[in-house]
Amino acid sequence: METVLHDLPGNPVPDNHISGFFTAHDGVKLRYAIFKSPISPAKGTVILVHGRTECIEKYFETIRDLTAAGLWVATYDLRGQGRSGRMLKDGMHGHVRRFSDYERDLELFIENVALPDARAPLSMIAHSTGGLIALASAPRLSGRISRLVLSAPFVGLHGESLSARKIFTMARVLCWIGLGNTPAPSSGKPPSFTTNVLTSDKLRFERNIGIAASVPELALGPPTARWLHECAKAIDRVCDPAHLTQITIPTLLLAPMLDGVVPFQAQEHLARHFRAGQLLSIPGARHEVLQEADRYRQQALAAIHAFIPGSDETEQWASNGLEPEPQPEQGMAPSSYD
Repeated sequence: METVLHDLPGNPVPDNHISGFFTAHDGVKLRYAIFKSPISPAKGTVILVHGRTECIEKYFETIRDLTAAGLWVATYDLRGQGRSGRMLKDGMHGHVRRFSDYERDLELFIENVALPDARAPLSMIAHSTGGLIALASAPRLSGRISRLVLSAPFVGLHGESLSARKIFTMARVLCWIGLGNTPAPSSGKPPSFTTNVLTSDKLRFERNIGIAASVPELALGPPTARWLHECAKAIDRVCDPAHLTQITIPTLLLAPMLDGVVPFQAQEHLARHFRAGQLLSIPGARHEVLQEADRYRQQALAAIHAFIPGSDETEQWASNGLEPEPQPEQGMAPSSYD
């Protein structure tokens, strides 16, 4: 029997799960897993949407935390990463043909995997690129997703030697001249804890680096110009107040204040124009707040358990005045990808 999930030293596969592959609209195979809670009846299911370069194995710890609280977790590897189908012959290049492919994958996963096999109500936790995908899809998800948690959503980019504007402009030009498959420059050096912008927790950092080292097929290198250009267009779209007003799902934005990937100011600006969203800043935390040191990670988990329906702290969250107005149930609108 094919091994779908990888049991690694110090990072075991959570108990009581089902896993496999589903087929995207264009035939790409995407790996998924559903993790069941030992608590019955279940309080609902969290759809977990990853960031760029991530895979299901990276979230085993968080999955155990959520299932221990009575929630099921349904998740999948984004196209082009993890054990889902890669988009280019060189599978190490992070690539997407159109950003709408990500949106269609998410909606197909909800409709064909999560709704039939998981437990209602459905909520969603989406990190970084996953947060951008969730924001882009959210106007069509009302009536399916009851609560949305965005962890450091990818709505901006810290410039390095070049500003974010120049990076996105160069990516657009490369796409225009037919070089969209060109990967972004990379030093090729292995990641270093001392210079990383993702987490201040050394053990979790080394655990996550060890996943790709132990299972090389889960590794991913730099993004292509096409990936950057498609994300830049999606960022412009989701940050438009006209788009944000179409999102009626009550949303919690977890914004790490020392985020070295997505500027905190960009996340703050998003929340300012997002009527259904509430910002929770986490001072001292870096980009991957669910992979952070306990003093930051526990703040994020406490907020999640207080916000997602069915948790014991929901009434306390509402009494603090942080509960968005409830929205009427409505059917999922037809998707448009023109």
